[in-house]
Amino acid sequence: MKDIKLIVTDMDGTFLNSSHEVGPEFPEIYEELKKRNILFVPASGRQMLGITKYFGDIENEMAFIAENGGYMIYKNEELFADKLGSEYVAEIISTIRNIPGATAVLSGKKKAYYETDNQGFVDYISQFYTGNERVEDLTQALDDSVFKIAVYHPEGSEEHLYPFLKQFEKYDLEVVVSGQYWLDIMNKNINKGNALEKLQKVLNITPEQTMVFGDYMNDIEMLKKAHFSYAMKNAHPSVKEAASFEACSNDNFGVLETIKSYLNNN
Repeated sequence: MKDIKLIVTDMDGTFLNSSHEVGPEFPEIYEELKKRNILFVPASGRQMLGITKYFGDIENEMAFIAENGGYMIYKNEELFADKLGSEYVAEIISTIRNIPGATAVLSGKKKAYYETDNQGFVDYISQFYTGNERVEDLTQALDDSVFKIAVYHPEGSEEHLYPFLKQFEKYDLEVVVSGQYWLDIMNKNINKGNALEKLQKVLNITPEQTMVFGDYMNDIEMLKKAHFSYAMKNAHPSVKEAASFEACSNDNFGVLETIKSYLNNN
């Protein structure tokens, strides 16, 4: 474990605590990582703006994996961007409209788009989708590249969304439960793991030099690309099964605690 060059972490439920806060020790730990030439990379289902806002002045030094692997930048340069085929959007949105309690968000490069007038929901998603806009009809063409359809259900995505939306896997789309209340629909083979593999190739970094942290099913492919893969204590059982190690919970800032232990011991 003496040659780590890349540390990749999911955001919500992993790097951030339940109040969506960064651990107070992060600036000091980040500076030590930089001294050792270790790249720190957030990887999230969030839109890019919803991730980069946490990192301020150091944003231009970092790489970011957004949209569950659909969009990736390194030092402010775009490495990869994947557009969801518009031919599927209308049918998927129509299906979502018929699921009681479900709300759809189209996540684009410029903004996230929604059609609900529920202000409580808009306030909630603004935590994750910094740039957002209400439109009258999500089935109509947008002047934007759409990376994914994110779907929210207040009673849980695994039970209340996936059974109704898994049918769209027939179109060679990824339908993944990305959080307790969220499900994402993207092009086939778009996931954090494939994005991480692309980044590893660009930087000439191996899985043995990579440390990864995650908590939900959309992190599993990413965990498989690192020899040092950590599930959070609060992770979904399937994520714990996929990971090689366990970190303490996000509310105890387990990512930072694990990194700090590595730095102190190496």
